[in-house]
Amino acid sequence: MIEDKKQKAEDRIRYTTDLQRIIAVSSGKGGVGKTNFVANLALFYASLNKRVLVLDADLGLSNIDVLFGIAPKYNLKHVLLGEKKIKDIIVTGPLGIMILPASSGIRELTKLTDKHRLKLVSELDEFDIPFDIFLIDTGAGISDNVLFFCSAAQETIVVVTSEPTSIADAYALIKVLSRDFQERHFRILVNTARSEKEAFDTFRKLAIVADKFLGLSIDYLGYLPFDPHVKDAIIAQKGFIAMYPNSNFAKRLAGIGKKVLDNPLSEVKGNIQFFLKKALRVG
Repeated sequence: MIEDKKQKAEDRIRYTTDLQRIIAVSSGKGGVGKTNFVANLALFYASLNKRVLVLDADLGLSNIDVLFGIAPKYNLKHVLLGEKKIKDIIVTGPLGIMILPASSGIRELTKLTDKHRLKLVSELDEFDIPFDIFLIDTGAGISDNVLFFCSAAQETIVVVTSEPTSIADAYALIKVLSRDFQERHFRILVNTARSEKEAFDTFRKLAIVADKFLGLSIDYLGYLPFDPHVKDAIIAQKGFIAMYPNSNFAKRLAGIGKKVLDNPLSEVKGNIQFFLKKALRVG
């Protein structure tokens, strides 16, 4: 117990000096646990005294606020319509996590216009609330919105499961980002794996086709095990690692979170204005 407390204290000190990180988390296929991963990753970083900002970038079907049991009054729709500033819509989740909620059931926002994108660039450029980690929970698939947010971030984590459709769709996402947006670095997280072997076999299948057809060497971030209690945490609208801190899932998520912090990409892009303008191909 004493050693555990000592280790946690050392972790808090160690992980409070990193540079700002802006990370998109995406997937080729829906239903792979992407948003649940983002929510728990945010909780882990917040437990290390990180200032965490989460953008729910699934603009038509928001979920982050639901997972945290929050009912925001305003969301990105109000920002894009010019009714609110970004700092006005922030809601605070557990451990002080700052959340920029999206709208749900708003068809018009499932495809951002150039006007909407420029508005978002302007708002984020003026955003003056400090953060250490900015997690962008994109939608699934290869829609314009997903590609926009992935290409805008400094780093992209692609969540995949062992299902053949998930692997195929993850490859499609990587292919489009590589071909059309010149993205060259992807980190792969295998979710709901039944074993370490299953997880690595899943990654290997994706890595082989990415290397053969795209000339890409993708990074294996690790895996999260299947755990039937994940559903219980979602129903309870609480983070899984908060409800089951000693589970194998929680321990592996902590390892993944530390790995991301310990290994920033060497070609990290610039500030918010820079990387969003890169995605827009303006300026």
